[in-house]
Amino acid sequence: MSKIAIVTDSNSGITQEEGRRLGVSVIPMPFFINEKMYLEGITLSQDEFYQWLKSDASISTSQPSPGETMGLWDNLLKEYDEIVQIPMSSGLSATCATAMGLAQEYEAECSVDNQRISVTQRQSVVDAIALRDAGKSGAEIKKILEEEKFNSSIYITLETLKYLKKGGRITPAAAAIGTVLNLKPVLQLQGEKLDAFAKVRGKKQARRTMLKAMKADFEGRFAPFVQNGEMCLQAAYTGNPEEAEEWKQEMQETFPGMEIHMDPLSLSVACHIGYGSLAIACSKKVTA
Repeated sequence: MSKIAIVTDSNSGITQEEGRRLGVSVIPMPFFINEKMYLEGITLSQDEFYQWLKSDASISTSQPSPGETMGLWDNLLKEYDEIVQIPMSSGLSATCATAMGLAQEYEAECSVDNQRISVTQRQSVVDAIALRDAGKSGAEIKKILEEEKFNSSIYITLETLKYLKKGGRITPAAAAIGTVLNLKPVLQLQGEKLDAFAKVRGKKQARRTMLKAMKADFEGRFAPFVQNGEMCLQAAYTGNPEEAEEWKQEMQETFPGMEIHMDPLSLSVACHIGYGSLAIACSKKVTA
């Protein structure tokens, strides 16, 4: 049986420590803060990132260098026969396209474009491990994960409109009006795009809107998977763990009996939506 290495990036929410425990290589995502480069989870912690964010530092995202990626693959191929790499969604970053371009130089490397980020990307990594352990080849793992790419859903609400304004997603006037009226957007991430889903008054209403939307997904397009026990429920947040625990409990009350995995949202997302966000997500568990 082929010996397969699984690789992902820190957008998955998998830390370096968890990666070692899972037997997965985690490429740290680079950030430029006040023109100095930091690596997520190595030279930049979650707490440090939010301190920089709150101080209005200049923060920009980047992608791992081709040399770093290829160096990792070369080292892994000394021990493994194949590599399956699961980067963040191609619709949200050029990281995936870069990995797939580099993979053309490596017959034994399969980069997966299955449109995932954060906790749903993490589930893809867990699925890849299960498929590998069941004897699937790298090409088979890639095919299965890409076929399942739209069987996931994420809803996010924000604490502030400041970072959407900063990124040019809304106008300064709309941000000012929204702040005065305490409007909280609910954003939807399904597949490759982050879209507006709803706009409500206050975070409590936003939380209710997200729970209602996820319940509709469970009772609608994901109903067969729910009935078969194949759906995973997840929560995520940006720098607000106490509020996130309350949110997780609220989710548990709406979806009794379901196990909920919760992680901080990846810093690549937090960079654009700011501190204090909450998310609910689901993804279909792949069975070998």
